[in-house]
Amino acid sequence: MSSSPPSSILIIGSGVFGLSTAYALAQRPSYSNTKITIIDRSPFPAPDSSSIDTSRIIRADYSIPAYSSLAASASTQWRDPSPSSFGANGRYSETGLVLVANKGKQGETYVQKSYVNVKAATEAAGQGKKIEELDSPEKIAQVVGSGGGSGDWGYINRSSGWADAGAAMAHLHSLVVATKRVEFVTATVESLLSSPSNPSTIKGVILINGKELYADLTILAAGAWSGSLIDLQGRCTATGQVLCYLHITPAEQAQYENNPVLLNMSTGLFVIPPRNNILKVARHAYGYLNPVSIPLPTPSGSDDKREREEITISLPRTVHDDPTLPVPAEGLRACRQALAEMYPSLADRPFTHGRICWYSDTPTGDFLITYHPSYPNLFLATGGSGHGYKFLPVIGDKIVDCVEGNTPEEFRELWKWPEKGMEDCFTEDGSRGGKPGMVLDEELRKGSKL
Repeated sequence: MSSSPPSSILIIGSGVFGLSTAYALAQRPSYSNTKITIIDRSPFPAPDSSSIDTSRIIRADYSIPAYSSLAASASTQWRDPSPSSFGANGRYSETGLVLVANKGKQGETYVQKSYVNVKAATEAAGQGKKIEELDSPEKIAQVVGSGGGSGDWGYINRSSGWADAGAAMAHLHSLVVATKRVEFVTATVESLLSSPSNPSTIKGVILINGKELYADLTILAAGAWSGSLIDLQGRCTATGQVLCYLHITPAEQAQYENNPVLLNMSTGLFVIPPRNNILKVARHAYGYLNPVSIPLPTPSGSDDKREREEITISLPRTVHDDPTLPVPAEGLRACRQALAEMYPSLADRPFTHGRICWYSDTPTGDFLITYHPSYPNLFLATGGSGHGYKFLPVIGDKIVDCVEGNTPEEFRELWKWPEKGMEDCFTEDGSRGGKPGMVLDEELRKGSKL
């Protein structure tokens, strides 16, 4: 970005990265004369957004210290009791996190490194008793308090918890609206728009109805849909993750609502404590691919000689596209298995509904927060890789820092544009369970009812 703030900024996407960036921009005096616009194909809240849900895990439990530190700063804001804070009015519950793995399996190293990081951080803060090692299935089950457990080694971090995801996003949206600085546009972006006189300059977007919107700086924060607007092959891909929900009784709500979150990094399966008599069981895994063939996504007016090529990439398929879209039987079985293991008294309780949540995955699990190397005024804020939500209170400021050329030193290598993409873009950060390479259509053909 030039030394003077742009006169207009267009943000594509109203999810965690997009909405928090708009709020950070509106808060900074240097952008007081900048027109800020958010565009999304759905009015807020987008029903198929990954950030609109009953719950998300809030943890500083990472194998990489930089993320652990940033998450700890976000957690401070989540637990702030003031009415205007992100976690107030029940939006955050600090019931703890039991993070476990199966010995000798994937995920074990991640949990071990995470344990070292959070233990050092809590001890430095004089809160070392918040962390307790759990070195047997019996100790895990005892701490979880559900009558079940998972894994055979791990720990509990009593300073972690979970957020009411939809409520916290609605709170942030209200804060953005209250600034009276941000315009919301509901429309579908057909393509980015480049300048005829200088094709490397992005001057805005073309909508599906042919209308053009202009901006000095365009920020692509479209999550799992980002790859439909710019070529991110091998750097980001969309993967679908299974979420299942079941009703519980008021007595069960009272019994389980203060339990810790239980997450097994070897299987990716987890259960978050219930709210409003609804319990969620889900999987943080390699996920499903939805390969589709599309024209190479280059900006309209670009001189990219490849623009007539077709490419095959994974893009989301949601209830927005197909209101009857079911969850594959494979995913339902996995969630049923998790329920039987983690909450055995509910093992046979029917799931009332399920959905597929779409991640924007990178090969390393690191975010992609940087300028595009070929388009100097196109900024990328994507690649949340299924762990971006917890940073909601702080990530917008970090993104704006990066826009201004002040990327935090500890993230310069992690968030930069990778010189080479990976042929198979699976997230290999040690946190994923399940089987890589599953294709949504193939799994749906095998069965797909609740």
